[in-house]
Amino acid sequence: MPALSPVRRRVASWLDRWGPVLPLFVAEFIVWLGFGALLPVLPLYFKANGVDLALLGLVIAAWPAARLIGEPIFGWLADRTARVPLMVIGLVVTAIALGLPLVLTSPLAFLVLRALAGFATSLYDPAARGFLTDSTSPDRRGEAFGLYGAAQMSGLLVGPAIGAFGAGLFGGIGFVFVFGAITTLLGAAAVAFRVREDSQAVRHHPPPALDLTEFPAEPLHVPRERATAGLGGMAPTTLVNRWLLAAIVFNLGGYIAAGTYEVIWSLFLESKGAGLDLIGLTFTMFALPVLLFSPFAGRLVDRRGGYGFIIVGGLATAISSILYTVVGDPVHVIPILLAEATGFAIMNPALYAMVAAGSPVGRSSTAQGLFGAAGTLGTITASVAAGYLAELDLRFPFWAGGSAMLVFLALGLLIGGRLIRRRPTSAAAPLEAVRAG
Repeated sequence: MPALSPVRRRVASWLDRWGPVLPLFVAEFIVWLGFGALLPVLPLYFKANGVDLALLGLVIAAWPAARLIGEPIFGWLADRTARVPLMVIGLVVTAIALGLPLVLTSPLAFLVLRALAGFATSLYDPAARGFLTDSTSPDRRGEAFGLYGAAQMSGLLVGPAIGAFGAGLFGGIGFVFVFGAITTLLGAAAVAFRVREDSQAVRHHPPPALDLTEFPAEPLHVPRERATAGLGGMAPTTLVNRWLLAAIVFNLGGYIAAGTYEVIWSLFLESKGAGLDLIGLTFTMFALPVLLFSPFAGRLVDRRGGYGFIIVGGLATAISSILYTVVGDPVHVIPILLAEATGFAIMNPALYAMVAAGSPVGRSSTAQGLFGAAGTLGTITASVAAGYLAELDLRFPFWAGGSAMLVFLALGLLIGGRLIRRRPTSAAAPLEAVRAG
């Protein structure tokens, strides 16, 4: 047989490495196409249907509030049962909840449907991230989550353009709700038919140590040697370890900063004179650096550790939040947005690698659920506060979010200490039995 060209060899090597999780990346891309189409128009649609600013914050917060309840529970469940059915059910219910606001248009209906969508996505996400953690080798986890984030942002990059084009072609904003529901169903189909967990694979869930109980009743204090787990191949024996706790604090701060955007970003730009086309473009621009830099940043995290990436990413978020408020022309938010998105692109793989390092064997989805719940708690806090603060001044939510990011960045560094400056060795061994269908 003729020798493969260098390019074809690289492609073959990449497919061989990522083949087992490639269907999950494809599903994420498809799902985020629909989310990307919906995100720019949701606040405008809710406001046009009788939701004022204060109530808008509550409606937006219903989604993360449901996730706050669901993620730890469903993460715990995903470590004890097949993950693929959980992912499929979560996406199907999400699709229903995304489409129904076209039919049920009262503020109460919006609140209930947002909560349903949040609860459904909390069924999907910890299972998906736990699957990704357990099906990749420890020295590739940063890169794996970089690719995972890039798949999501690829959808976010294209979704707003499709939403704007479809709304113009079909004569109304209703297109984006139909499109969001259909793409989410397609994502469910991709997971159902292409993502495979070997039925013989067992995520060994270790019995608790003699001085520990099962989650969620683990003690708040653990011996120092256990708290420093994740180094030198030593596996954490409990979810209470400094890797995971620091990651949770960083995530909480990041989502307090970012949670304001879903409530007021479109309204903020509209107040500056931006149209729906520019608002949609800003979502696309945010996705672009994440798509370009996340996989590369993930590789660097695997080689060097994520300490510096977390600091730079957190500072980029905080500083950008302040700078937005001094912009006059809405077009000028784009360079600030690109800088913030670059910070997100390098910070996110580092955080996921830190969570993987702090995941005891057999507990990866539980750890991901707790990590995600911290983010949703931040989003709830920001969403509720943003609605009330925006009624006073649209700049106030940005100032509050940036300040919160700085506080939680400092707190996370204090909790992690010198430990998180070291390159983490992920605790949970990869499951070789995961294969592509």
